[in-house]
Amino acid sequence: MINSCKETVWPGITPGDNFNGGGFPLKPGQSIVFKAPVGWSGRIWGRTGCNFDKNGVGTCQTGRCGSALQCKASGETPATLAEFTLATLDFYDVSLVDGFNLPMTVKPLNGKGNCSTAGCDGDLRLTCPAELSLKSKGKTIACRSACDVFNTDEYCCRGIHGNPSTCKPTYYSKKFKDVCPTSYSYAYDDPSSIFTCSGTDYVITFCAPRQQPVCTYHNNKLVCSGSNGLKSFICTSLLVMLAIVLMVNWWIISP
Repeated sequence: MINSCKETVWPGITPGDNFNGGGFPLKPGQSIVFKAPVGWSGRIWGRTGCNFDKNGVGTCQTGRCGSALQCKASGETPATLAEFTLATLDFYDVSLVDGFNLPMTVKPLNGKGNCSTAGCDGDLRLTCPAELSLKSKGKTIACRSACDVFNTDEYCCRGIHGNPSTCKPTYYSKKFKDVCPTSYSYAYDDPSSIFTCSGTDYVITFCAPRQQPVCTYHNNKLVCSGSNGLKSFICTSLLVMLAIVLMVNWWIISP
């Protein structure tokens, strides 16, 4: 897991027993590597503007899971969310259905299948419609979903809009999709947003640059080389690696 942001990010992970208890600080330029347990299915997001005491009690401006550093439940909206079901065939996506708080990408390494990079390397906070903006001291710190703001069946894909044939893209979901074309922008945005891959590790990056380095993982080291000819560098602590192969029902994933 790589933090390429200019601010500290506090990743939240559920279930998080094998991931530093489900929460920890990740400073700018820092990273960390994990090995997911067999059959892991869960979610990962970034928290911002956090302040925790020595006992791990505190709060965050976005993405908080109650008052705990180590998350035992999902984070509060709005938050950019990565979802995984790791099996013989992995399913993964990045969802903005519950809003956006940080750019976030999921990039497979050397896998087989539809192993595309999921997520968003654009910053929706810069173009968030005023009616969806979550602000602190006059600055937009996150972009809420239209469902969260307006709470209508159309925006929330419920009631008569609760199926793929009637839940369609809206003005707001299109705004999200324009900036983040490989992320879920609404509940039934499956075809362009969910990916499958097998035999792979994953690099999860907060605030990923548009021109990401090419990386390989070998002997517990992530070796990355820039496409612009810069010499290779080794990220020994700037990555979350999720590696696993065993059966889990794919339908567990929800956008």
